[in-house]
Amino acid sequence: MARIAVIGAGTGALAAAARLAVAGHRVVVYERTETYGGALRRFERDGFAFDTGPGLLPLPAVYRDLFVKTGKEPLESCVELVQVDPSARHVFADGTGVSLPNASRAGVVAALDDALGAGAGQRWGDFLVRAREAWDRTRRPLLEEPLWPDWPVLADREPYPAVPHKRLLRTRRAGTLAEVGAWELRDPRLAALLEGHALAYGLDPRVAPASAAVLPYMEHAFGMWYVRGGLRELARAVYERCLARRVEFVFGAEVTRVLEKDGRAAGVELAGGTSRAFGSGGGEVVEADFVIAPGSADGLPARGEGEVPPQRGTPSRLTVLLALRGGRPEGTAHRTVVHSEDRDGELESLFGAAPGVPARPTVTVLRPGDPALVPDAGHETVTLTAVVPAGAQTSDAHADALVAVAERAVPGLRDRVLWREVRTPADIAAETGVAGGAVPAPALAAAGGRLLHPSSVTGLDGLFTVGGWSHPGGGLPHAGMSGALVAGLIVEGPEFRGSQ
Repeated sequence: MARIAVIGAGTGALAAAARLAVAGHRVVVYERTETYGGALRRFERDGFAFDTGPGLLPLPAVYRDLFVKTGKEPLESCVELVQVDPSARHVFADGTGVSLPNASRAGVVAALDDALGAGAGQRWGDFLVRAREAWDRTRRPLLEEPLWPDWPVLADREPYPAVPHKRLLRTRRAGTLAEVGAWELRDPRLAALLEGHALAYGLDPRVAPASAAVLPYMEHAFGMWYVRGGLRELARAVYERCLARRVEFVFGAEVTRVLEKDGRAAGVELAGGTSRAFGSGGGEVVEADFVIAPGSADGLPARGEGEVPPQRGTPSRLTVLLALRGGRPEGTAHRTVVHSEDRDGELESLFGAAPGVPARPTVTVLRPGDPALVPDAGHETVTLTAVVPAGAQTSDAHADALVAVAERAVPGLRDRVLWREVRTPADIAAETGVAGGAVPAPALAAAGGRLLHPSSVTGLDGLFTVGGWSHPGGGLPHAGMSGALVAGLIVEGPEFRGSQ
């Protein structure tokens, strides 16, 4: 039985802790805040409750696998999963709207043809076929296996089978997501639909590789799911599974450094207290055989030459929580994406030389219709989210802009507001410990490795990283996969090659 110290109680860390405890190890989690869940937090006031992090779950099979592998109770015995249908409603710059069925290619094709004109659905359907090929080519190395030592193979090879396109007397193939939209989809509304999946993860579609096609494919193939009571309930279920497997938690415990002895990780030093074991400094020292740290943690040993560098420069989120008078109308879509009326201006604001908060951003509107989130049937919760630069100083005017954009999908929204709560990049930074409140993107192939994440294995023997800032990157499914990979590397050793 090994002693394992886990720094932080984010979702990936909890997934690793539960798996390691089942394997017979003694696992202690040190969390600097007073609760678990990382970005999966909840805000409550006056009988209203809101998720302040992700509001929907793609690829729930990751967490189903976690619960199967760590106990007899399946995930559905611990939380209620609801498939969201439609998957989303989209409102485009020209006012056109379309609701896309969940996990139905034929339904999506028909809906797009009806809303955007004959042929639009077929072009999107053909794109999904190509996106599936990119998914099949990258699924194992990017999601199910530890990062390959020869990762440049993933960096240099574009897995998306782009359609040849004649341009300026040359035949070219799309290399970026924006080029896929322009050359293969050939409709600005379809292009907005495609680019919106990248933007939701804080990626600039003008430079994101064509392999980012896997993002809409993942949603299409596996559906979008809601956890009754909010996604905080998923964090609660994973936390309780850890407790049931005798994982220990120490909250309010800030780890100041990872200790090293004889060339390997030997424990952690906590802020405060007095040193009582090896090492120096003024904090309490806890010995461990293995240490698991968040990939964004400062003070980690330098990565070796030729390894993937840490991903930096990703944006954050601005979120407005709205408590509304009046119930949710029957047939309301759970999620509506209101696309920017100024696509070029939004992208330049977010990713240009002088980043700033877009004046007219793309806004995601979540309207769960969950009785557990409201004081009674005469009220409704609405969450508005937009991508903003990490560290952005936001104001009430920026929150007003989100509400104004959302009114394109929810007429009369402002007149129904009882109160609102604004969550800024600074709030995300306080909850996650990541500078500027940056939110990691999933790992993607091609682009010279710019969108890969460092391996879970570090330059210090016995020290591993977990979570959105290490392989395979950001997003709730990826966090769960990260925990599975780290647990496998500790239990089986360097020969571990992922799930079969």
